[in-house]
Amino acid sequence: MRRPITAVILAAGLVVSLVTLVAALRLPGDNQGYEPTQPIAYSHRLHAGTLQIACLYCHSGADKSRHAGIPSMNVCMNCHAGITANIAAVKQEEQVAAQQQRAPRPVVSAELRKLYDAMGLDEAMSPRPEQAPKPIAWKRIHKLPDFVYFDHRAHTNASVQCQQCHGPIETMERVRQYETLSMGWCVNCHREVNETGVAGKPVQASIDCVTCHY
Repeated sequence: MRRPITAVILAAGLVVSLVTLVAALRLPGDNQGYEPTQPIAYSHRLHAGTLQIACLYCHSGADKSRHAGIPSMNVCMNCHAGITANIAAVKQEEQVAAQQQRAPRPVVSAELRKLYDAMGLDEAMSPRPEQAPKPIAWKRIHKLPDFVYFDHRAHTNASVQCQQCHGPIETMERVRQYETLSMGWCVNCHREVNETGVAGKPVQASIDCVTCHY
């Protein structure tokens, strides 16, 4: 009588262990939900959403290269050489300065200060001789396995929207991996667009293995 009960208990334990193991494992490249803290709290919600800055303005390699690329600090400075803080902080300083009958002081947000420090700039946006510029150590979020070939050009130039793979990026305060980016997810997308097209245009997205694996 004890043996069947023991067998049932062992079988139940094995099932629970297998379910737990399967739930814990990820397929190669499946980092869905990965949302690391970045060295600078850059907000896509503000820049891509509220300000409606086009993705290609910062990620200019997406239609010319395999990789979309991380924007250089010079691209950031195209705007942030003059925009150093949010409007509310600037207005508050102007009001205080008016009350104290003095000229407004430059207002620099804490996050932008990190950008200027990385570029070796002082409060007047002048180079600091004692501080050499250093790259910002951004943490990569979307990374496919090394055995997968992916080309941004083919997708961007076929009018595939960034949100198709990256999700509603314009709503994200901090970027996360929205989709699984698994092989099955990619293949299903190719099959779907071959039937429905992209942006009203017919396409022939390959489902041949050697397109991505060679």
